[in-house]
Amino acid sequence: MRQFSEACERNKGPILDVIKPYLQHSKEVLEIGSGTGQHAVWFAGAMPHLTWHTSDLRENHPSIIAWIESSELPNLRKPRTLNVGQGVWPVNQVDAIYTANTCHIMSWERVRDMFQGANRVLKPGGHLLIYGPFNVNGDYTSESNKEFDASLKQRDPESGIRDYDDMNRVARHNGFSLIQRHEMPANNMLLAYQKDSAF
Repeated sequence: MRQFSEACERNKGPILDVIKPYLQHSKEVLEIGSGTGQHAVWFAGAMPHLTWHTSDLRENHPSIIAWIESSELPNLRKPRTLNVGQGVWPVNQVDAIYTANTCHIMSWERVRDMFQGANRVLKPGGHLLIYGPFNVNGDYTSESNKEFDASLKQRDPESGIRDYDDMNRVARHNGFSLIQRHEMPANNMLLAYQKDSAF
């Protein structure tokens, strides 16, 4: 049942280097779309001060559970069923939210739902960390991203690589400020947002 993603294996180190400073004072972190479960095990192992809450659609739970059980990490929690469009998320207040390679799989409506839901469950000042490919000024950042976007839309016309400026607009509308855009390997980015204390 334990699935393996070569991309997760490649990017887990660079992602950890970027997110670790944002999470040094956090206690409870929610991962949206835990996928295979590899990132959860790697990050929870590297940051034992955190309680790492996994989540995904129910059909993806078996692999996540298998990775968690094989890790035997005390700070890693079994997956909650989470569709970002649902009105009530299965967590209360958390200090941070992390998600990787989800925004281009969701419809744009679901991306907006994700920001709305994140606003509901994140504590003021909490971080929302989003990893994946993004366009800039409506343009692809590489030929490989252009080809990837075409394959996404062929499979699901509502999916596709999102634009960096569009992400920031939705973030601001939901009470988040961009802290930094981190350029990542393989034409990806990590967008670090913070929930405004007054929102």
